[in-house]
Amino acid sequence: MTYALSAEAAEFYESTFVPALFAEWAERAVAGLAPGRSVLDVACGTGVVARAAADRGCTVVGLDANPAMLAVARRLRPDLSWRLGDACALPFAAGTFDVAVSQAGLMFFGDPVAALREMGRVAGRVVVQVPGRLAASAGYRALAEVVGRHAGPAASELLNGYFSVGEPAHLFRLFTRAGLLVDRFRSWTSATRLDSLDTFLAAELLPLADAVDHRTRRAIVDECRTALAGFVSPSGAVAAPIEVHLATARALPGVRGGGPVGMLSG
Repeated sequence: MTYALSAEAAEFYESTFVPALFAEWAERAVAGLAPGRSVLDVACGTGVVARAAADRGCTVVGLDANPAMLAVARRLRPDLSWRLGDACALPFAAGTFDVAVSQAGLMFFGDPVAALREMGRVAGRVVVQVPGRLAASAGYRALAEVVGRHAGPAASELLNGYFSVGEPAHLFRLFTRAGLLVDRFRSWTSATRLDSLDTFLAAELLPLADAVDHRTRRAIVDECRTALAGFVSPSGAVAAPIEVHLATARALPGVRGGGPVGMLSG
């Protein structure tokens, strides 16, 4: 599951998704970083995690496979290092960084295990933050159900894919197969906060732009006004609950980016 965003979509991501959700996530992702640490932000997008780490006094490199995202990142923080690259084949020597962080990216990688293994190869610590379970994310579950009714399973799968690594047992297995030991794991309920339901739907239905026709999209939007009413305040603002997982891991003893070894403890 991958997206090749246009320049316009990358700007929309930064202006809409980052303040609505990902800025809050980023502060949690970097909370344990001490000044002076070297940090790689994998699948950095427009750079919200990299900026948060740099603001803590870390030396940061941001890497992403999408040039449009990197263009926005460079515009916002030209003082940081931004690299085009593949998370599954990181262009860095072993042990280059103290910490490798990835926020809301693991579910999009062609081979999540390879990406985790690569993060463990280039850094002593690996920090991964992902959306949790769709079933535990009430706002998104309601949206996915509406999309499924009107646009069918293929369109629904595009939205469900965002939660594809959100089952904790599955996430732990990915780390194990990558030769990494999760030594801290936290879950909480966050929320996507936007000024109106129209803005929320414009953002969240973006992956369906080429998958549904205008009439189907209109039917989805109309039903969402009822299905999502419980997440809309009297002022019209939306707060759609979403579960989030944050895992911190290290390479298992004797394994540096190795294969499936041992068992994880949470």
